[in-house]
Amino acid sequence: MENIQDKDFVEIEYTGKLAEGNIIFDTSDEELAKKSGAFNKGVRYGPIVICVGEHQVIAGLDKNLIGKEFGKDYTFSISPEDGFGKKDAKLLKLVPTSAFRKSNVQVAPGLQIDIDGVIGTIRTVAGGRVIVDFNHPFAGKNLIYEVKVRRHVLDKAEQVNSLIRMLLNQVSETAIAEDAAAITLEQELPEELKKELEKRLVELVKLKSASFKVKDAKKEAAKVAEPAQKEPGAEPNHAGHDHNHDHAGHNHN
Repeated sequence: MENIQDKDFVEIEYTGKLAEGNIIFDTSDEELAKKSGAFNKGVRYGPIVICVGEHQVIAGLDKNLIGKEFGKDYTFSISPEDGFGKKDAKLLKLVPTSAFRKSNVQVAPGLQIDIDGVIGTIRTVAGGRVIVDFNHPFAGKNLIYEVKVRRHVLDKAEQVNSLIRMLLNQVSETAIAEDAAAITLEQELPEELKKELEKRLVELVKLKSASFKVKDAKKEAAKVAEPAQKEPGAEPNHAGHDHNHDHAGHNHN
């Protein structure tokens, strides 16, 4: 039986729980997310493809997947060190209440706030001072992950598209000929980022090169606007929508 190795591309389904209380906080199953109260409308649900060992998921998952078999289900117990980290007292900050009044923010314990692009949680409010915790909400928590290892992803175009989705949160189209990838992106990238991305793709997907272009929005719009030609009396052709969504399978560290 084939076993997972470092840098393998693997399609998985998963559910993450807090060990204390068995509370689901993350899952690739949309129905389960809705039933458990963990649903996020901004998240794409469905199986995800990851490159094992590339920090695309928490360290505990990366470590535990090595050596496992394709097509099997596993349950992993993950410590805080391999999950969202230990609680760090240095990430507790004292902020004057007046700083929030200037922004018209009504402070209250449990409220999540954004300070200079960093998310924190208000822990206490007393005496004109607020303690804000910038630790991850699940820092210090033991986790349980239930994982179904669906398949070994060997198609290079699918590998490229999965990496771009993980790294850039973009949907891409890839054509590969003689180990050279021609990649169509939704949005333009800075030249420096293109060079770094090509380097990673060549290394992980074993390509000779990668080139990038941006999807022509005008042409795509014209295709949609163009009336379909069909035989008299023929039924309309219903395109299958892609219901696979990106979701919180990314490393949260």
